Amino acid sequence: MAAHPAPPDDAGMTTTPEVRTDEQIQQDVLAELRWDARVRPNEVAVAARDGIVTLAGWVDNYVKRWAAERAAQRVRGVVAVANEIGIRPPAGEAEPTDTDIAAAAARVVEWNALVPADQIEVTVSAGRVTLRGEVEWEYERGEAERAVRGLAGVRGVTNSIAVRPRQRTDPEDMEHRIAQALLRSAETDAERIMVEQDGDRVILRGAVRSWPERRDAERAAWSAPGVRHVENDIRIAP
Repeated sequence: MAAHPAPPDDAGMTTTPEVRTDEQIQQDVLAELRWDARVRPNEVAVAARDGIVTLAGWVDNYVKRWAAERAAQRVRGVVAVANEIGIRPPAGEAEPTDTDIAAAAARVVEWNALVPADQIEVTVSAGRVTLRGEVEWEYERGEAERAVRGLAGVRGVTNSIAVRPRQRTDPEDMEHRIAQALLRSAETDAERIMVEQDGDRVILRGAVRSWPERRDAERAAWSAPGVRHVENDIRIAP
């Protein structure tokens, strides 16, 4: 799918993207953090330079760290996020051991109806959870990560689960399905995205306005039957 230039406006002039200052981006990220009930504004400091946002501070769980990063990515003008937020348990509370975390992770994966628990292996080291195994669909891989992300004591999640689809799809049909999914999406400007297919690998190129749009394009690519790997080379160009 080829990219096309922006159409002219009513005056016959092409629309010029708004250039946002680092101060505007910083203030909007702070406002977005205040808007997100999962994060306390006084826990996170924000700096912005050339559209790159740096987050610093301390939170008491991994979900808050993850949520702060996603909040920053939602802000227009942000091209990258450096997440330097640390995690430490609330004062006076004992931190779960790796054994505690591993047992809890195994349980939540087992109880998640969208995850084939018998195909997932969980290991924990210094609070970092690593997931391994093979699943048929990307959504199963994502659900396994979401299941363990909110557990007490987790300091990070490494998702090494491989997607191994049983169904094989004609390459041209796969590319067509992905292109149609992008066109249907209200979140994605399909005209700015190019889809390339190499066997069971899909490559996305082009430029989008925000990180959520980039993630939505990747989600659409993963939803095609037969996809084993998605290489997302889409850049952020607000």
